[in-house]
Amino acid sequence: MSDQITTENCYEHLVSAKKDKLNDLQEKVYKFMSDHFLQVLRDSSVYGRLTRTERELILKLRTEGHESLMVAEINEVFDGVGSRPPSRDSSRPQSPSSIGSLDQNYLIYFYSEKSKKWKTLTRIPEEMNTKGCGICTMYNYLFVAGGIRGQGDKNILSDKVSCYNPATDAWSEIRPLNQPRSQLKLVSMDGYLYAVGGECLLTVERYDPRADRWTPVAPLPKGAFAVAHESTPCNGEMYVSGGSLFYRLLKYDPKRDEWDECPYNSSRGRSADMVAFRNFIYRFDVSEQGVGVLKYDTVVKTWQRCDSFPQAHPAPFRCAVRGACVFCVNRRQTLRFLVEEERLAQEGPLAPPHETKGVLVPFILHLPDRDE
Repeated sequence: MSDQITTENCYEHLVSAKKDKLNDLQEKVYKFMSDHFLQVLRDSSVYGRLTRTERELILKLRTEGHESLMVAEINEVFDGVGSRPPSRDSSRPQSPSSIGSLDQNYLIYFYSEKSKKWKTLTRIPEEMNTKGCGICTMYNYLFVAGGIRGQGDKNILSDKVSCYNPATDAWSEIRPLNQPRSQLKLVSMDGYLYAVGGECLLTVERYDPRADRWTPVAPLPKGAFAVAHESTPCNGEMYVSGGSLFYRLLKYDPKRDEWDECPYNSSRGRSADMVAFRNFIYRFDVSEQGVGVLKYDTVVKTWQRCDSFPQAHPAPFRCAVRGACVFCVNRRQTLRFLVEEERLAQEGPLAPPHETKGVLVPFILHLPDRDE
C-alpha cells in the first residue's frame, strides 16, 4: 500500500494510517510529503488539512541530511556594466569545450567533508538558461530563474523558473515570471521568492508557493541599479546594493511594501557580494590589494570597516553562509571566514572544484545521507 503513495492520495493514506495505527505507513507518508513538499504545499486539500505540528514535521524532514556547501556553474555574462569586475580568470587555461558554448551541460557540485573533495551532484538540464539567471534556495530546493537564450543580437530573455529537489534528485518547473529578466537577483525570504530587477529593470515580483503565483510588489526606487546588484535577506527585510551606485544600500519592508534608503557606506570600491549573519550585513569588496569587508548593523543603522585580507592575485567571487562561516567562491579558490563578535577570522581555504567553467554560484542545501 505504501508503495502506491502519490500526491493525489497521500492524505487519504495518512488518514488510514492514523485510524489503523500503522506507524510505519504514517512515517512513509510524512516522508513522501516532505520529499514532494512544493506539490503538497500548493494543494490546499492536503496541506490545508494538516495540523501545525504535521506541517512543521514534514518541513523538518527536508533538512535531516547533511548541510552541504554547493556550487552551480552558470554561463558568464559580459561584465561591462555593474559592480562586479570581469569574472574571467585568465590565469587558468580553458578547454575549447568551455569557451563560447551556450548549450553545453553545466554542473552542480557539493563539497564532501569526508573526502575533502568536490563531487558532482547533478547536471543542469540543457534547456535551462544559466546565462544571466538568478539563483537561490528555499525549503531545501534550489531555484533558478530568468536568464538569456541565444547569442549576440539573437538574445532572448527568459521568464522560466526551474527548481532542483535534492530529495528526489529531480528538476521541475514552476510558474514562470510575469516579466522575462536577465541578471536579476533571486532572493528567498519568509517563504516567498523575490525576483529583483535585472538588466535595465526596476520592477520586483514575488512568488507565493502555496498559490503558485508571481505578483508585482514595490519596484526599486528610480535611479537605483541598472544591472549587477547584490541582495540578501536579513531579519525579514531585503537589502539590495551594488550596481554603478556601489555606495548605496536599499531596504525593502514586505509588511509596508516599500523601499527605504539606508546610510551610504564609505567604500568607493566595487563589491563582489553581500551576505547577512544575525543583525549584520557583510559586504565584500575586491581590489588590487585584496579583499576588504564592510559591516552594516541593521539595528543601529551604521557602517563600519570590518576587516581587510591581502591577496596576491584577488579575483571576484560570490558568497554563501553556512552556520557562522562565510564561503567566498571562485574558480581559483574558496576562501573561508569565521564570523566572530567584532570581526571576521580567515580560515584555511578549500581547494576549488576541478575544471569548472563559467561563474560559480555557491549555496547551501541539505543532502540526503549518502556514502561519500
